[in-house]
Amino acid sequence: MCPTTEGGALPTPDHKTGFLQACLSANILTFGTYTLKSGRQSPYFFNAGSFQDADLLSAIATAYAHTIIDFLADNPDLPRPDVLFGPAYKGIPLACCTLLELRRIDSTKWGRVKYSFNRKEKKDHGEGGGIVGAALRDANVFVIDDVVTAGTAMRETIEIVKREGGKVVGFVVAVDRMEKMPGANDDDDEPRPSAMGQIRKEYGIPTASIVTLDNLIELLGGRGSEQDMERLQDYRRRYLASD
Repeated sequence: MCPTTEGGALPTPDHKTGFLQACLSANILTFGTYTLKSGRQSPYFFNAGSFQDADLLSAIATAYAHTIIDFLADNPDLPRPDVLFGPAYKGIPLACCTLLELRRIDSTKWGRVKYSFNRKEKKDHGEGGGIVGAALRDANVFVIDDVVTAGTAMRETIEIVKREGGKVVGFVVAVDRMEKMPGANDDDDEPRPSAMGQIRKEYGIPTASIVTLDNLIELLGGRGSEQDMERLQDYRRRYLASD
């Protein structure tokens, strides 16, 4: 059952609330002051590398799997993925455990789907190459990663898949920060898209996330400290993307 909400709003799906609760209980999602690659001071931080035990891996795999299933149901014209691709390094265990969960949910649809990941440095001995796992040539590839801020890693992944002869048909991350891309004057009031929105525009690739900043603020309502809530809401107002 999904938790009920007031005012007739749609309830938050169980896999979203379960994921966020797991993140909070294990300090994977923390609050404070964190400097991002963009130079912004963020009031929260998500560290996918802290999914270190089986229970936590199960929680994130379940959340990714249901996000992908819902995403494909909402986009019936998308080709079904042949390969789940996890960019090195954090994406590697995410792709593996998610594919296992998808297969557990529906072995008929997912039992023959493969996974692969890239090497940071190409191997010049043995089997060689820059890809481990399934070959990407002529494959419809669904990419799984943790979080996107500037979009640099997303672009690199898309180019890796393209170079290997595959096609990225979808991109899913754990957390959509919903913030606009940095500008020359980052404190300006100019509307700008998010990194994920820019990727959708540039490449025509649909994207999805397990949760968004809005989901986080909604879940913390009445649970988090008043100071944390105020800082999250201020950050959203200041940097909210135009898309």
